[in-house]
Amino acid sequence: MAKTAYSGPLEKVNDWLWRIPKSYKAGMRVDGLIYASEELIELIRDDQAPEQVANVAFLPGIQVASLAMPDIHWGYGFCIGGVCATDPDEGGVISPGGVGYDINCGVRLMRSNLFYQDVKPHVQQLVDGLFAQVPTGVGRSSRYKFNENQMQQLLRHGSSFLIARGLAVPRDIQYTEAHGKLEGAEPEFVSERAVERGSGQCGTLGSGNHFLEVQVVDAIFDEEAARTMGLAKDMVCVMIHSGSRGLGYQVCDDALKELRGVPEKYGIELPDRQLACAPVNSPEGRKYLGAMCAAANFAWCNRQVLMWQAREVFERVFSKSWEALHMDLVYDVAHNIAKFEEHQVGKQKKRVWVHRKGATRAYPPGHPEIPESYRQIGQPVIIPGDMGRASWVLVGQAGSMEQTFGTACHGAGRLLSRTAAVKQSQGRRIDKELLSRGVVARARSWKGLAGEQPAAYKDVDLVVEVVHNANLAAKVARMRPIGVIKG
Repeated sequence: MAKTAYSGPLEKVNDWLWRIPKSYKAGMRVDGLIYASEELIELIRDDQAPEQVANVAFLPGIQVASLAMPDIHWGYGFCIGGVCATDPDEGGVISPGGVGYDINCGVRLMRSNLFYQDVKPHVQQLVDGLFAQVPTGVGRSSRYKFNENQMQQLLRHGSSFLIARGLAVPRDIQYTEAHGKLEGAEPEFVSERAVERGSGQCGTLGSGNHFLEVQVVDAIFDEEAARTMGLAKDMVCVMIHSGSRGLGYQVCDDALKELRGVPEKYGIELPDRQLACAPVNSPEGRKYLGAMCAAANFAWCNRQVLMWQAREVFERVFSKSWEALHMDLVYDVAHNIAKFEEHQVGKQKKRVWVHRKGATRAYPPGHPEIPESYRQIGQPVIIPGDMGRASWVLVGQAGSMEQTFGTACHGAGRLLSRTAAVKQSQGRRIDKELLSRGVVARARSWKGLAGEQPAAYKDVDLVVEVVHNANLAAKVARMRPIGVIKG
């Protein structure tokens, strides 16, 4: 679809929030709300993502508002950065477009006891080692293979399945959102084609915006929260961004085909066929949810095995075990997922299906689903930026539960499509440009770096400023990249 600007209403609510009134389109059940600053809202107007926010407001059972984070941009059905909650007791639906093709794409952060001065002489060696060890790019297979029975167990049980395989320790599971497992996974609802695509991809990075980065903590904004997470200035960390690979893509693709005529069957009128959905309590809805939960479990296993491989590389480079290097998981968060959660809606507590597409759970201090050691500070919220500037760690705040069903942003958000970014990069060496910024980068192709160049993204600092000031998540630490591998 050609990029066209949004021409509908955007009413300023406050310095960090804008409204699309439900009067904009007949059929909208709730308002649309977009979190953004004055600077970011001008960028957001440049494409049709706000129109998608309005379209999501048509979904049956939607609660409070159709929401979008400041990293909003055009996506399939829902915008990327879109959030909505639906109540199954009010005919609420589940929509694959509200989860996305890369089910449980997410990010994890691992700390170490290494500091920049320790690692600086070894950055090239580390990046080369990671690039050799971790399969990146389209068509690259993992050295970890699972037979049909093992795949069924992995899809049902998530990352805890990997403990017995020697690819995880209990602490890794403890510091993964939902303990690396969505209840309700039904592997039998995952097609043979999807299982076949995933069987050789657990522990692979993939392509596009997925990455594995070596980073340095370059600023601390909340000393207590950073100390609780084990982070310190100049500490070296590893950030991993990947999802459910071909398996998740196939689950989404299968579901969209099966749901093509389902809205009409249940008398649901939609403004966009890409919002294909089914009532949560229908056979079609339950089938998608069972497969989606299984794909989410696969994604957690994928990131776990990616982290394990990164630990092995650090062990070789520094001739110490990963335990001796204190390479512990800080946290892992999903940002393409639907989860059944309890939230206060008006004067009632309700169990609702929260769709987060390009959005991160951001539970506040005291929430029982946060690991006990983090409960006094709030859930870690990990926000990757671009490979030339920075990424962030925040903690969830009370405002997220009051305003956004416990949600914050998930990244910087694209400014340029990959095609436009590649076109803009003609005649340039993105790897050398990054090296001039102190970042060693390796990718399978020139296009892999060109499509993900820093100019393709909004400034993540501006995005983080919005969620911080809106009291959705609070700044803890900022990390700058020093080494990156991509597909």
